[in-house]
Order: sequence, then structure tokens, then C-alpha cells
Amino acid sequence: MSFNGVTFGVFMVLFVLVTGMGFVASRWRRAKNEHQLDEWALGGRGFGGFITWFLLGGDLYSAYTLIAVPAAIFSIGAFGFYAVPNAVVLYSLGFLFLPRLVRLAHEKGYVTLTDFVNDRFKSPALGLAITLTGLLATLPYLALQLVGLEVVFASMGIQAGPDASWIVRDLPLFIAFAVLAAYTYSSGIRAPALIAFLKDGLTYIVVIVAVIVIPIKLGGFGQIFADAGAAIADRTNSPDPEAAAISVNASVYMTLALGSGMAFFLYPHAITGVFAARGARTVRRNMSVLPIYTVLLGFVALLGMMALAAGIKPLNGNPQFAVPQLLQQMFPSWFVGVAYAAIAMSALVPAAIMAIGAGNLVSRNIIRQFSRSETTSRRETEISKVVSVLVKLGALVFVLTLDSQFALNFQLLGGIWILQTIPTVLLGLFTERFADKRALLAGWTVGIAYGTIAAYNVSSPKASHFGGSTAAPFFLSSPMYIAISALVLNLVVTLVWSGITSTLRRTRQISATAPVSTTGTVSGTEANSATNAPAPHDLSGVQLP
Repeated sequence: MSFNGVTFGVFMVLFVLVTGMGFVASRWRRAKNEHQLDEWALGGRGFGGFITWFLLGGDLYSAYTLIAVPAAIFSIGAFGFYAVPNAVVLYSLGFLFLPRLVRLAHEKGYVTLTDFVNDRFKSPALGLAITLTGLLATLPYLALQLVGLEVVFASMGIQAGPDASWIVRDLPLFIAFAVLAAYTYSSGIRAPALIAFLKDGLTYIVVIVAVIVIPIKLGGFGQIFADAGAAIADRTNSPDPEAAAISVNASVYMTLALGSGMAFFLYPHAITGVFAARGARTVRRNMSVLPIYTVLLGFVALLGMMALAAGIKPLNGNPQFAVPQLLQQMFPSWFVGVAYAAIAMSALVPAAIMAIGAGNLVSRNIIRQFSRSETTSRRETEISKVVSVLVKLGALVFVLTLDSQFALNFQLLGGIWILQTIPTVLLGLFTERFADKRALLAGWTVGIAYGTIAAYNVSSPKASHFGGSTAAPFFLSSPMYIAISALVLNLVVTLVWSGITSTLRRTRQISATAPVSTTGTVSGTEANSATNAPAPHDLSGVQLP
């Protein structure tokens, strides 16, 4: 794609503005004790409803969302709209459990989800399982934000040719990484929170203008859907035949929307954004109004249909270039620069929060928890800052040394893994009887093992293994999202094990409290009384505060 000076100039002006905002954010709402992890990683837990709305919106709707959702529509048709009902599940589940979790976090000082698990179950093994799952699921997610930046740079034509050295070829990505790492280290979560205002504002402007102007140029939405449908139908020799099959499978569509929505608020970066809120009421209100972003997401998905109708031929056959090329074809250069800047900001905001969330897990739930020496709050914060840089460096290496398809497959695997932590969180929050720590660990192990093996066995024209995230489980004939089938096995193991453990515990308690007659047997009246009396240590009806 050819270089355009106007597009690049507008992009750079906005990029420099964002960089300045990132560093200025260190003085925004600054607290006296800035060396506390609460201050650097959570902004002092003082973000109100307005700031939280932009922060969570910037966290949820990333550059990869803006590129991948329309790319899915462009590749496989209407199936890609699963992202819209996914958001419905996302906010409904968040409304159910996040306010309760945030209230506990404020009362007890939780910074990560593992903090809640450790406090609730007193199990280092279960806590470590949650920590490692979060870290492994975050790294490829962060890498995909850098993939989004790569798409923007390539679309502007500023990448060097194939004969250039790898340093020169990937110089724009190195610069973006250095800027991101520097202001995240300096400002913590205040940087993405402040940048999110500009990012979300520009994204709304670009998307709304696009869904008004492009249909006018293409003859209206009716013509767009007709032309897009014809383009999909003409793909008799599709390079991805599995995509054509998946597009008409209702069980895959429903389970993918359900599983993706259930998983999101389990990611470390999502929890970091939520814990930065002022309190449970702030989170509850945001879960009520954040669905407004779902309208924006639906508009973004429509861009994939528009690219089909416009006859876009993506660079190197990569559908991720469909939207950038559509914007170049339909708008003047200066507006394209604004759009590319919005996409770049949509990578920088969630990438910063992901790095912070990963840093918190390492410093607080690995080093501080398992270190033999005492870790001060200042040292804990410094470790989080350093790890946030190392995580971004790892994601950069991931992107530069491995194929982007591998990063995508790894991210899909991360989605399968992260969903296996939901029994621990929800059962730990809402029940006692079915929340046995050994049962939860066993269920997590079964879910992780089954999900990984099932994903490994999926092949596609692009990969002999880990070719996707949908397959028919052994207990059903219809294909579905692997994370859901793994979660079913996880829950079965957890609930059965917890039920048996609870029953045995009650039986032992009854036996221990039953009066014994002088002949060594329990009298009939006493036996009935002992059997019907509640066990003195039965907590099945007790809920957490």
C-alpha cells in the first residue's frame, strides 16, 4: 500500500498528542503516596462513573476488535455478528457478580482476582492456578494489540521492504512499544484512563461518519446487503472452507457468543479496570450503560459488509486489511489519518491495562505470596512496573518471531483457558456448599486439559493443529465452542466432588455429635433427634458478606 503524507501527518500529530497525555497522566489525580500499588495500578480506586465508563469501554473495544470483527464478517459472513450478542452476555453477567466482587475488593484490599481466591479458599495451589491462567491468557491478547498496530502501519505504507533488516522493517512497532512502555511505567492506569477519552471520542466519530457516508456512496444498506450476500455466495472456492461451514451452524454461533461473553471479565486487565472504580454502585451503573458500546460494535461489524459490497481485495489476501482499505477508498486522506489514529489508540489503551494487570499478578500473587522475605508496598509496586515492561517486551517478541496466525490461535486457546476459572469465582462468591477448594482445582484441571487437547486436535487449511476453537465434544454430535464443553466437564467434576465432600462432612459431624448409650448403640429417639438436628458447623446456607 502506498505512502500518503497527509494521512501519516495527521496520524503522527494525534499519536504525539496521545504520548503527551500518557506522561501528563502521572500528575492527574495524583495521590500523596504514589508508591502504593493501589495508586499506580488502580488509580487509588477513585474513578467515578464517567471515567470508568470510558476506561472500561477503551479496555473492552480494542484495536483487534475494530479490525477482527469486520474481518470476520468479510471472511465468513453474518456469523461474525456473534460479537453483538456476546456483549449482551458480557454485561448481564457483569451486573450479576462484579458489584459484589468490587465491594469485597474495597473492603479487603484486593488488587487481582487471585487475591479474592486466596482470601476465600486459603489454597495456594488454587490461587496459583488462577494466576497462571490469567498470565497465559493475557500475553497473546496483548500480542494481538501489536498485530493491530502492524496492520495500521502497513496500511499507511511506512513499513520497509522485505530486503531491509528486521530492525528497520519493524522500527514503527519498536517506537510504539517504547512509548507505550514508558508512559505505562510512569503513569500506571491513569495513562490509559486519560487517553481513553480521546480514543473513544475519535472512534465514535469515525464509525458514525463511516456508517453514514459509505452507504450513501454504495447505494444504501439494501444494496450493501445484496452485494455482500452475492460476494459470499460466489466464494465457491473459498480458501477457508471451514469458515463457510461454520457460518451456518447455530450451535457454534450461540456457544461462541455465550462463552466469549462469560469469559471477558475474568481476564486480568478487565478486573484491573473494574477494581479501579470508586465502588460497587459505580460498577453497577456502568454495567447498565456500557451496552451503548454494543451499538458501536454493531456499526463496526457492518464495515465488514461494506467492504464486501465495495469489492475490496485485501492486501496479501489478509482480511484484517479490509477495513483500512475500505476507509482509504471512501474517505479523504486526512480523515483516514484520524481513523488510523483511533485504531492505534484502541491498541495502546487495552495494551497498557493488560500489562498492568499482568504485572500485578506477578508482583502480588507470585513474588510477594511465595517469597520468603517480606515484600514492602514500594517494592511490590516497582516489581509490577518492571513486569509491565517485560510483558510488553514478551508480546513484541511474540509478534516479531511468530506468525500472526499462531498468535491468534494462542489467543483463542487463552479464551478457552480463562473460562475455566469462572466456577471458582462465582461459586466462591455466591455459595458455600459447592465451593470445595479441592473440587474447584480438580474441575479446573479437567477443563484446562480437555480444552487444550480438543483445541489441539482441531485442524484447518492454515494449521494442522490448533486450527480453531470449535469442535463437537464427545458427549454431543453438534459442534460448539470448546470453552463451553470444557466448562461443562469442569462444572460436573466440581459439583459432584463438592457434593460428595459436603455429604461426607455432614455425616462425620452427625456421627461426632450423636449421643451414645451405655450399651454402645444410639437409641431410636436420640438417633432421630441427631439425624434431624442441623449440623453445628454446616455453612450451606451462609453467604459471604
